Amino acid sequence: MTTRSESGKTTVEAIQSEIIRRICFLDYPPGCQLKEAELAEEFGVSRTPVRDAISRIKHLGLVRTRNGVGTVVVTLSRKQIGHVYEVRLELATMIGTMSPREVSDQDRARIAELLGAAVDLEADFDARTYVELNDRLQKLIADLIGNSLLRTFWRQAYYQAASTWYRVATLAGPEVAASLVQELGELKQAIDQGDIAAVGYVQRVQIGYGYRRVRQYLYSEAESG
Repeated sequence: MTTRSESGKTTVEAIQSEIIRRICFLDYPPGCQLKEAELAEEFGVSRTPVRDAISRIKHLGLVRTRNGVGTVVVTLSRKQIGHVYEVRLELATMIGTMSPREVSDQDRARIAELLGAAVDLEADFDARTYVELNDRLQKLIADLIGNSLLRTFWRQAYYQAASTWYRVATLAGPEVAASLVQELGELKQAIDQGDIAAVGYVQRVQIGYGYRRVRQYLYSEAESG
């Protein structure tokens, strides 16, 4: 039985979010073993919620169980990275057509805050902050998706792609912040106008740009096939 944290998340959800964050920032790099006992002690819980959180992350394709080793963080191959981005490109086209919801004033405030933070980041770049802003942006995009199944697929594909972003940001540097400012500016215009279809279009274009950066900066590091 899970309890709820002050933020409203259950214990399992909170642990899941923190482990995913560590994977995305390479605090848990590919091949790193996730040990239930150590995580349970760290979070001050029994092993059950930790096991449940890891099981959810396994369904996202970020970790897998290896015989004789345990649960380890997954390394995506070049082909798998390509498949993730192919799916994200197609999902983006559906954002404005599958049960789009009405834009709220809170949505407009969130995008405005993100744009301001991205402008600050462009002036003083930090790769971790860049990934954090992208995470907040993708949560906003997910919240704009009215179709629950599409939202689930969007989040899953995002998390799989996000594991590459920190490496890209570290190698590419401030140029990714400039692109983020442009993306957020276009998204702000679309959201201010309540145009969810335009949000999807902007995302599709930016996902394409992101994939080109992945190929430019990471393919020499990624596994072939």
